[in-house]
Amino acid sequence: MARPASSVIEDYLKTIYGHTEWQDAPITGSQLAARLGLVPSSVTEMVKKLVALGLVRHAPYGAITLTDAGRAEALRMVRRHRLVETWLVEGFGYRWDEVHDEAEVLEHALSDRLLDAIDAQLGHPVRDPHGDPIPDGEGRVARPDAVLASRLEPGVAGRVARINDRDPEVLRRIEAAGIGLDTVVTVGELPDGAAESVWVVVLR
Repeated sequence: MARPASSVIEDYLKTIYGHTEWQDAPITGSQLAARLGLVPSSVTEMVKKLVALGLVRHAPYGAITLTDAGRAEALRMVRRHRLVETWLVEGFGYRWDEVHDEAEVLEHALSDRLLDAIDAQLGHPVRDPHGDPIPDGEGRVARPDAVLASRLEPGVAGRVARINDRDPEVLRRIEAAGIGLDTVVTVGELPDGAAESVWVVVLR
């Protein structure tokens, strides 16, 4: 069944935003296609539509960036996604490696009223189960001053602030090692693959 055009647009904007949330390099068309699992030609056509809608900027063969309107819409969807993930973990006992795909579906279906009720029921959380910041209702985001573990020297200690949820198998290895949000870890002693998925606030 074909998905509504609006949900496809929302996914594009959320993906573009997510690419630069924890690093500064803007996303390219090929990277966007890879992240969405689509052929580049399909992505090129959609990006043209997003430009026409005033949601992104894109010079030919250049990077893709969000306009203010596009960023606002992206943050709205990021808020929905991360609140739903938190809700599934805290309210229904989902594991943190199980919630991403469920949230991808539910984020488009929930009404704003229900989402606000979920937010209130959860006590207005500021981060999701993986440590990603949850934008507030005004689109404000408080991101911790965290660094990807693989960019640090072995032996550096830090408090885990965020764990990338893209690879469920890596999430399971991290959990099996007893590592979660706020755990103090030492770079060089993380499980296999974890250094490319774990962000830490360095302990001075």
